[in-house]
Amino acid sequence: MRRIPRSEGLGCLTPLTVEPNVSRDFENSNAGMKQSAPHPDPANAELEVADSIGQLMEFWGFKRPMGRVWALLYLTPEPLGAAEIGSELRMSAGAVSMALSELLKWGAVRKTWRPGERRDYYEAETGIGRLVQRVLRERELVLVQKFAETLESAERRLGQSPEPDPALEFKRTRLKRLEALAKLGESLLSALVSGETVDPAPLLQVADHR
Repeated sequence: MRRIPRSEGLGCLTPLTVEPNVSRDFENSNAGMKQSAPHPDPANAELEVADSIGQLMEFWGFKRPMGRVWALLYLTPEPLGAAEIGSELRMSAGAVSMALSELLKWGAVRKTWRPGERRDYYEAETGIGRLVQRVLRERELVLVQKFAETLESAERRLGQSPEPDPALEFKRTRLKRLEALAKLGESLLSALVSGETVDPAPLLQVADHR
């Protein structure tokens, strides 16, 4: 920095602009960091989706590996063999076999073949709406129907008391309310299975009745 002679006086002092001495190595290192930023890994993204769908399937009462296998097949453009599925999802051969067996039973995957190959390959059923309808028809609807039958049987077993019994009357009233709810739920599920438009308002009204 230049030393200012005293003879110039304080009034002649002017700020000196000095360019900071920045190392070019620092700039080059920043540029290198930008260029070497990690790229998205599709395999990791697929595994995350597979794990998420597995958790969702488990919440619905299915086994988590079923959701993981179906998700992988759904996101893969070509059919996969059991060994490839196990390698991608880090699952044992036995776990893959059990998951594929259950998925085949529900129609969620189907077998296919490749020319010149003897082993089976699998691809996902992409009609998700059809899958949901099948589950509703073969599981949820059956459960609701059994629930309604149980309520009717319980109401019959209570019978009619010769003497007024407030406790029995209270139970009959509550059972009839549950029975109405079950029948309404059955009709709504039947409509969903048939692909009809469903209005949940009546179900909510019955459920909120006190």
